Amino acid sequence: MSGAVKPSSESELAEIIASAAAPFEVIGAGTRRGLGRPVQTAATLDLSGFSGVIAYEPEELILEARAGTRLADIEDLLAARRQQLAFEPPDWSALLGAPHSGTVGGLVACNLSGPRRIKAGALRDHILGLRGVTGGGSAFKAGARVVKNVTGYDLPKLLTGAYGTLAAMTAVILKVLPAPETEETVVLTGLDDTQAVHLMSLAMQSSCEVSAAAFIPGEAVYLRLEGIAPSVAYRRDQLAMALKRPVEVMAERSSAAKWRAIRDGTLFVNRPAHPLWRLSVAPSEAPGIIRRLMEQLDIRYVFDWAGGLIWLEVPPADDASASAIRSAMSGGHATLIRAPQAVRAAVPVFEPQAAALAALSQRVKESFDPRHILNPGRMYREF
Repeated sequence: MSGAVKPSSESELAEIIASAAAPFEVIGAGTRRGLGRPVQTAATLDLSGFSGVIAYEPEELILEARAGTRLADIEDLLAARRQQLAFEPPDWSALLGAPHSGTVGGLVACNLSGPRRIKAGALRDHILGLRGVTGGGSAFKAGARVVKNVTGYDLPKLLTGAYGTLAAMTAVILKVLPAPETEETVVLTGLDDTQAVHLMSLAMQSSCEVSAAAFIPGEAVYLRLEGIAPSVAYRRDQLAMALKRPVEVMAERSSAAKWRAIRDGTLFVNRPAHPLWRLSVAPSEAPGIIRRLMEQLDIRYVFDWAGGLIWLEVPPADDASASAIRSAMSGGHATLIRAPQAVRAAVPVFEPQAAALAALSQRVKESFDPRHILNPGRMYREF
């Protein structure tokens, strides 16, 4: 089979997968095709036909949508009721050269979360259920539209971040939360990397309920406060006293714009030929990693998640500087977010797995997709 196949029902999808003689690249809108390793297949399984909100219960804080529903449509629907996806899904369209922010199914498949992750948790913590078809052609439903129900939680979390390698998702159920009434950002300038991480750590350990903490070298540390206006004002003053430094304050509109830029990687849009990585590390390790890399490479970087996430841009190279980056790290993992297709095919895009973990991943893949029909090689060369 070659070309694109676009099923319109779950039963048709199951039949297509069960009878497939060759593998598929699984896509929704195709906006995140540049993430992960390139899939070498002649056929595309297009899930964009599974579109539309199935149920939205604002009072119960639950939303169920088909996997091909555009993320922007969901966010508009929630905003009309002053609700949100609290994990702050990023819009990497400018970063990846895509026409829009993609679908909710693609978001779940990649487990993408923004700056509020350090307070609200990752996408994986907000998924309640999903429907789909395994690589063996079996339709399934896991989880439920009830927050207190724990049945089936493990399967949705397993498939979140699997990049479509285990199952083709047709619908997802997500927990939503009230949007904050307002926000402000406390700004601290004149800091080096070590000072920045120290102050972000103090802020996160305080009782001020900081919802995001980032550092842009040459600019400032940014600490976001959200909630009702009197509470935000009180916590801002308490935070300034706790940090024992002069602070500036960004009002709501400027604050929101700054955090969109940090969330969406906007600072790295203007050099698309330069590989871009995201490093998940212990915050205390971040300054040392940057120091070691600066001895070898001309880099640009930003700390998010209070130093636990490093956005790292490196000069073009055949291996996207993978060896240098991973050698500079003593723990955590590095993920290649943007690079030419040939580079993504040649280097490990995701952190190489230890033998025991790789064997477990292989067994999971064999259980869900024994014929390697769905996105083979997207995450690791072997499966």
